[in-house]
Amino acid sequence: MKLLICRPLPEAAVAAVPDGIEVEVRAETAPMSEDEMRRSLSDFDMVIPTLGDLYSAELIASVPEPRCKLLANFGVGFNHIDVGAAKGAGITVTNTPGAVTDATADIAMTLMLMAARRAGEGERMVRAGAWPGWHPTQMLGMHLTGKAVGIVGMGRIGQAIAARCHHGFGMSVHYFSRTPKHLPFETTQHGVLTDCAAAVDVLVAAVPGGAATRHIIGAPVFAAMQPSAFFVNIARGDVVDEAALIGALQAGEIAGAGLDVYEHEPSVPDALVAMENVVLLPHLGTAALEVRVDMGKMAVANVAAFARGEPVPNPV
Repeated sequence: MKLLICRPLPEAAVAAVPDGIEVEVRAETAPMSEDEMRRSLSDFDMVIPTLGDLYSAELIASVPEPRCKLLANFGVGFNHIDVGAAKGAGITVTNTPGAVTDATADIAMTLMLMAARRAGEGERMVRAGAWPGWHPTQMLGMHLTGKAVGIVGMGRIGQAIAARCHHGFGMSVHYFSRTPKHLPFETTQHGVLTDCAAAVDVLVAAVPGGAATRHIIGAPVFAAMQPSAFFVNIARGDVVDEAALIGALQAGEIAGAGLDVYEHEPSVPDALVAMENVVLLPHLGTAALEVRVDMGKMAVANVAAFARGEPVPNPV
């Protein structure tokens, strides 16, 4: 059987591929072109794609009888794959849940602290040689301890963020979710997203991407937030109406934002780059070596099970 790994992965992950499977590792770090994706479906039995490899319904339909029968996605998010179209073509889709939870929650906390305490702005000042020295009213930010956090989407990652906020910072936890969640500490569920936004000092997006959540956070949500509140996104870029976010920041409807993802990655609007009260990270959510190794090994475990004719561990 032949396996295509669409981006370079940590060596330990590639080494976990069982003997007997012929492996081709694509050397490019950029997403595949449409021609490359068509080749992946026609020339390989299994593929490990990742974010940016857009297996749309149209792309899948352009290969009428695909040799590929498994898309073992490297990552928990799979909104770049039309799962319905894949299944209709006889292709199983898997992902890597669990491996990314703590690392992504850590980045959420990083962004919360950096935005609230103006850390990015302060570092730029120091690097520019513009720091005049300490004084009592310099760069006063918001103290996170004891504040209220709102989490949009209370899955694995949302719950990990909630635990860090509650136990580490004594924050009260509010959330917007389709179903009630039972955590080992007090939380407040909101059935209306704008109600959740209005009640908190920091609003964090932690929902999966996809058609159901596209632009779930837009102008009405930002208008409901307190002018002193911050917005953080560690989910997918298109869950936020980026133009509405820019408008809210420019109008002073919210105090600032911390972003790890963007609506049209890797493009970041100049308006966001120009704002001192916005922290911008290059999609670092899972960017820790051991986490990426674990993700790779989980993807390979799906490949190995499929190759043996066994049920895959992480179907979507």
